[in-house]
Amino acid sequence: MKLGIMQPYFAPALGYLDLISVCDKWVVFDVADFRPKSWMVRNRILHPSSGWQHIKAKTGKVHRGTPIGDVRLAPDRDWRDLILRQVEHYRRKAPFFDDTFQLLERCLDTDTDSLGKLSVQILHEVCERLDIPFSYTFFSEMDLPIGPIEGPGDWALRISEATGATEYVNPPGGRELFDQDAFAKADIKLTIRKFEDLRYEPRGYEFIPTLSIFDVMMWNSVATINEHLARARTDFEQGER
Repeated sequence: MKLGIMQPYFAPALGYLDLISVCDKWVVFDVADFRPKSWMVRNRILHPSSGWQHIKAKTGKVHRGTPIGDVRLAPDRDWRDLILRQVEHYRRKAPFFDDTFQLLERCLDTDTDSLGKLSVQILHEVCERLDIPFSYTFFSEMDLPIGPIEGPGDWALRISEATGATEYVNPPGGRELFDQDAFAKADIKLTIRKFEDLRYEPRGYEFIPTLSIFDVMMWNSVATINEHLARARTDFEQGER
């Protein structure tokens, strides 16, 4: 079983979806401390004039050290409506605006006051649209027998052991956290997966890599996105040989 473990990010980039697409099981690591200026609560889309702008979920007051799973969303609709207004400029030029806008609208209408659960529901809706299997569990609900944690990299190893994973997959950003020898001793393959972003022509705008998946879906058909993900899987597997 290939396992992925990540904090819930808000409307993440395509690379996050690539990671999900190669994993058999996904653990939502919702016990990590919330960081207010991070991908946990915001992401990026194109700005109508130039460059990019943030889209951001609004939360209530959050004390330092609060796990992301305990972070509550602001009850008003203002921030949700703001996000919808922020993407309106795509309407003029993006060929898949209507479908993507309706998807985003449905995601933001998710009936939850939990930031983490909203982020995961967005992933669920996007994966369903892209026909990506997404089998996930919230770590806080798993009651796993976790062994000793001596550093940040131990979480992935211990969760992999407890779930019976044979392979753990992580993006390059966390490479330095992991002890490859410890994974090998546990008979778990450690895979650091590099992903080449999908390049496309956003008519009338400058292409900016690693924007939110909603930007990608504004400009690309489901077939194009899936072809890129399939090619990325093939390229990576050939590179491992």
